[in-house]
Amino acid sequence: MSRFFTKSLAALQPYVPGEQPQDMQYIKLNTNESPFPPAPGVMKVIGKAEVAKLYLYSDPDCKALIAAIAKRFGLRPEQVTVGNGSDEVLWFALRAFCDEETPLAYSDITYGCYKTWCSMLNVPSNVLPLREDFSVDTGLYRGLKCTVMIANPNAPTGICLPLSEIEAVLRANPDNVVIVDEAYVDFGGESAASLIGKYDNLLVVQTCSKSRSLAGARLGFAMGNPDLIADLNRIKFSFNPYNVNRLTCLAGIAAMEDEEYFQKCTSAVAETRDRTAAELEKMGFDLTDSKANFLFAKSSRIPGGELYRKLKEKGILVRHFDKPRLENRLRITVGSDQQMNALLTALRELGA
Repeated sequence: MSRFFTKSLAALQPYVPGEQPQDMQYIKLNTNESPFPPAPGVMKVIGKAEVAKLYLYSDPDCKALIAAIAKRFGLRPEQVTVGNGSDEVLWFALRAFCDEETPLAYSDITYGCYKTWCSMLNVPSNVLPLREDFSVDTGLYRGLKCTVMIANPNAPTGICLPLSEIEAVLRANPDNVVIVDEAYVDFGGESAASLIGKYDNLLVVQTCSKSRSLAGARLGFAMGNPDLIADLNRIKFSFNPYNVNRLTCLAGIAAMEDEEYFQKCTSAVAETRDRTAAELEKMGFDLTDSKANFLFAKSSRIPGGELYRKLKEKGILVRHFDKPRLENRLRITVGSDQQMNALLTALRELGA
């Protein structure tokens, strides 16, 4: 770092994304992208005429996009806001609902960005342990006097809480915001969006990167009580009012409107996930009950780091976390059937 870097952030440990090779020589099963292209309508709306308008700013209110999201979830527009990926929306939420006196509570095994953002914002972390089977003990999240963050399904475990458990946390923390990060909910979980009218302290955050095949477009959104959404917009308009570009707005609308394609793609991913999990179990792998578009797997024969390296040598990228309790597990994105068959073949060849 330079000598000018602020001392308050000198100890910051940045979040490290999965490898993103640009030459596509690998089968990429490490970043939880969709194996399918965006909805056909996305291709139709992003044409030369719209590209020609890029000299103009996008709509800072994103009215048409927000209306499409609200309609899809049976909400009012004032119950929705959008951002440059769900990461930005979650950052807005931490900035709005956490400070030096209001910590953020989250699991010890979950997205690494939560810890990083707390460090950046000088927000204390209340880190709560997962059970030995990697499930969330919601009893630990009750009456904390903290803003609560629950990734559901969690990452990298893929384990999903039922809505009854989410409600228990909401009821036990009536004076604090409970944020439910639902990046992977569309592959087998049940969204807490249905609870928004019942709890004014609930904020549900989703992304279009996974189930709507728009990872490169960068679009996320939050849903909640209008007062919570107004808080997020207060942060947004103080920081980056044009945070969602013109083409992403159009792509997001088209993706939201094509429910048939959305259901087809998410069902296909879930079917491939379950088929792959069954094959891995036959090979002796230990797996969590993933409801996401990835598997969290442990070989009974080869350590996690070694298996990651051997798969990379065979041209297959998976994610390995060299941390306690995780070092022998791999997070494997569910790709196409062809990609998963190639993975299974490689694992058999390696004797995993």
